[in-house]
Amino acid sequence: MKKIVFGTPEKHVPTAYCKNLRYTESETDYPVEKIRFSELVSGIALELPYDNDAEYYGFGLQLKVMAFKGRKVTLRTNSDPAAATGDSHAPVPFFVSTKGYGIYVDTARYAEFIFGAQKSDSMTAWTESKNTCSTEELYGISDEGDGRVISVYIPAAKGVTLYIFTGENITDVVSQYNMFSGGGPDVPEWGLGVLYRCSIKYDQNEVVKCARYFRESDIPCSTIGLEPGWHTHAYSCTYEWNPKLFPEPEKFISEMRELGYHLNLWEHAYVHPDSPISGEIRKYSGNYKVFGGYVPDFSTKEASDIYANHHREYLINDVIDGFKLDECDSSDFKDGAWGFPNQTEFPSGMDGMQYHNLFGVLYQQTIMKALGDKKTLSEVRASGALAASYPFVLYSDLYDHKEFIRGCVNSGFSGILWAPELRYTKTKRELLCRLQTVVFSAHCLINGWNYHTIPWLEFDCEDEVRYWLKVREKLVPMLKKSFDIYRDTGKPPIRALVCDYTDDPQTYKIDDEYLFCEKLLVAPVTEKDTSRKIYLPAGSWKNYFTGVKQESGWFECGAESIAVFEKE
Repeated sequence: MKKIVFGTPEKHVPTAYCKNLRYTESETDYPVEKIRFSELVSGIALELPYDNDAEYYGFGLQLKVMAFKGRKVTLRTNSDPAAATGDSHAPVPFFVSTKGYGIYVDTARYAEFIFGAQKSDSMTAWTESKNTCSTEELYGISDEGDGRVISVYIPAAKGVTLYIFTGENITDVVSQYNMFSGGGPDVPEWGLGVLYRCSIKYDQNEVVKCARYFRESDIPCSTIGLEPGWHTHAYSCTYEWNPKLFPEPEKFISEMRELGYHLNLWEHAYVHPDSPISGEIRKYSGNYKVFGGYVPDFSTKEASDIYANHHREYLINDVIDGFKLDECDSSDFKDGAWGFPNQTEFPSGMDGMQYHNLFGVLYQQTIMKALGDKKTLSEVRASGALAASYPFVLYSDLYDHKEFIRGCVNSGFSGILWAPELRYTKTKRELLCRLQTVVFSAHCLINGWNYHTIPWLEFDCEDEVRYWLKVREKLVPMLKKSFDIYRDTGKPPIRALVCDYTDDPQTYKIDDEYLFCEKLLVAPVTEKDTSRKIYLPAGSWKNYFTGVKQESGWFECGAESIAVFEKE
């Protein structure tokens, strides 16, 4: 790992708030001398060496695209990215190359990266004119000519620190980045089981009835999640039990304990004026509201303590040990856009742009402070750089199945976890295809928030659901072992094929298969697929379900069910 400082870096950067930072200086064979830095009126610029024959990955939770060669991205926290622009629930200014290196740019700004920008002082002309009607050739970045760079622009900054990691393959490089931020999270085995979120309209009796259904039907479920209705006010939040739906929270908690469940509570961090903590936390909040609630500056000890202490004293007990941290991103591309403006001023001195990109991580830290020594595997709607050690899994209100599969592939590049949750479905096939992806993911999350009954009962497929959730139950020990490896070495439990097989160009663009734990390769199917192509890298493989051997290379198979292969 090599650290390089240019100019005068800003105060509010991800490393300043990373509680588990582990930096060890070492030599690097990356051509540091070729990096160019310049200070502009509007910010700073960097030029990094660009490899024509390399591919580039990373930048956090990217649902729209996998590889970034020839692309421009701007890293903004956003709940509903409309295209492959870099907008993300978890934008991370870290990328890796198939040339065996990764670069982390320590900024909380909306940094812009262009892979293959051509300098005007390049002296090499095109070898032939582009007289073509092919849009791919016209607009794609050609490998011809010199002078191409990776261009990085950071607005408002006066300087920046880079961290360079090198390794034998992408898995090695990513693992080093994850260990730099403290390694993966220490998660409980129950957190890797099934989490079912109940209807937003359920009262405490209906939640208990739902919980009994799983036990009586022999369907695995370790955690029950409550949606916004448990609050007296939810948009913004009060963090108090709703007496209409939960008139006896102690009795409810006792019943859930007797049934052997863990409880997960939905919330967001915008504090309603009626909340018991609003009076204290208001002065440690930004000068704009969201949903009529105060936005706490969790980078301050005061705001973090007020929020954490209330959760610890009034909510957390031996059953409630998980939270769904919603809406800590912002919505820019839909009607009814919401969020705080970039000019928002926070007590710490951060502006709105910086806090947008740090909010999710600081929120996770605050909830972990509230939990103390209790282990969890919870959900969060936004995260960012250096977040590998936090036991929170990202989710989204977007719902394209292929994009959710791509999220499984891409999340492992950036030290984040992703839940391709099952929500509403129109057909039995869609439900089962989505459920299979959920079963073979970091977090087995089924969200019935908008169903007044169990989703699969309307399709009469309880037996099939029971089968797949029992498959998940059998996978938990394997997942737990892989998460322990993640904690100790930084190696992600879910990875793109190119991570382990960086020397195999066939893997460079595969965004619908991924490695699961230490020895499985997963190829999901969507409800629209009638067949699918699968690539198995070099090695000896067998079908996980049947034990039948399968030769490596490309082949085509049916799409009746998810394909899973085990490496021998």
